[in-house]
Amino acid sequence: MLKKFKIFNKSLNHLDKGKLLINTINAYSYVVALKDVEFNEALLNSNVLIPDGISIVWAIKLLKNKKIKKIAGADLFFYEMNRLDEIKGKCFFLGSTNETLKKIKKRANKEFPNVKIDYFSPPYKPNFSEEDNELMISKINYFKPDVLFIGMTAPKQEKWAYFNFNKLNVGHVCSIGAVFDFYAGTIKRAPKWMIDIGLEWLYRLIKEPKRMWRRYIIGNTLFILSIFKEKFIS
Repeated sequence: MLKKFKIFNKSLNHLDKGKLLINTINAYSYVVALKDVEFNEALLNSNVLIPDGISIVWAIKLLKNKKIKKIAGADLFFYEMNRLDEIKGKCFFLGSTNETLKKIKKRANKEFPNVKIDYFSPPYKPNFSEEDNELMISKINYFKPDVLFIGMTAPKQEKWAYFNFNKLNVGHVCSIGAVFDFYAGTIKRAPKWMIDIGLEWLYRLIKEPKRMWRRYIIGNTLFILSIFKEKFIS
């Protein structure tokens, strides 16, 4: 199944400047997509699907004999913010809490002073009502951002972006999940040396074992089994 996904294998500098739906894929999202039809559809229909995980890099090498480079959601975030700072553009943050969003804006105002920023914290619920969606879309479209960052965790953020994409008056739509907390400082990201050798997942497991053990122990096992099945059985 992974062969069906068009994994982005270029530098972020090659991103088109027009309207794009940009998502990331890692072992966890791949395993979820095996059972979640709507999530699978959202990922398959991404304009750009970024390999956010060393497991995806490994799997593409095994399945397609292609060498690609991991591009984390944080890499995408900083690329977009630097680009916006150069062109004096606008970005909108959708998701997380007001407290986290305020921290994001405060830090970004210092690091990217030329970027105009707005945000909205949607209600915390499994499914949004029609009124919820209309409110979010209206706030985004009123601001007309060059980049919309969505941080609601997978698969909720990707499905929301996909099913509302045509209603949004935006440039790039980027689902980046945990980057909101990393940038705000509410969750500490792994040290660079662990990121560089592909062990960021282990750091997150050690830091949040109760929340992450299913994702990384069960999820990674299912991912490996699925990839080997696709390679040697399918």
